[in-house]
Amino acid sequence: MGIEIRDFRDGDREEVLELSVRAWEPVHASLRRVLGARIYDRMIPDWRESQRAEVGGALDDADITVRVAVRDGAVAGFYAVVIRPKDDTGEVTLLAVHPDHQRAGVGEALTRHAVDWIRTQGMGMAVIETGGDEGHTPARRTYEKAGLTELPISRYFQAL
Repeated sequence: MGIEIRDFRDGDREEVLELSVRAWEPVHASLRRVLGARIYDRMIPDWRESQRAEVGGALDDADITVRVAVRDGAVAGFYAVVIRPKDDTGEVTLLAVHPDHQRAGVGEALTRHAVDWIRTQGMGMAVIETGGDEGHTPARRTYEKAGLTELPISRYFQAL
């Protein structure tokens, strides 16, 4: 079966929230290893709760466009995009694929769809941020396959 990308519907909410937690689990494990427990636990005391809150907030925000990928009759992934006309930019703020549907072209299809949609909104640039840790490696590969260019940007932290 192919991949259908369509507008988010209220009935998709729990599937999207659940898949976001499952999809980001390896990312959070990687971040905890990279940052160390002390910093990570200060930044994200309950990552599952904060993940659901972040995604839920995007689903409820009228200024954010959310689309889902449906594969084999199930919500397989989603993206959220914010259009910033003053910056001539559309930003993919969230993109996730359920682990059962990873490595099947869903992430690349979502990325290409998001970038194409940003283009149709008249924006001159599409932006997607991701981490440089090993947990984000699949995301970086997906974005590169979809034609995006990686920029070397670093952030530094210290627990006090």
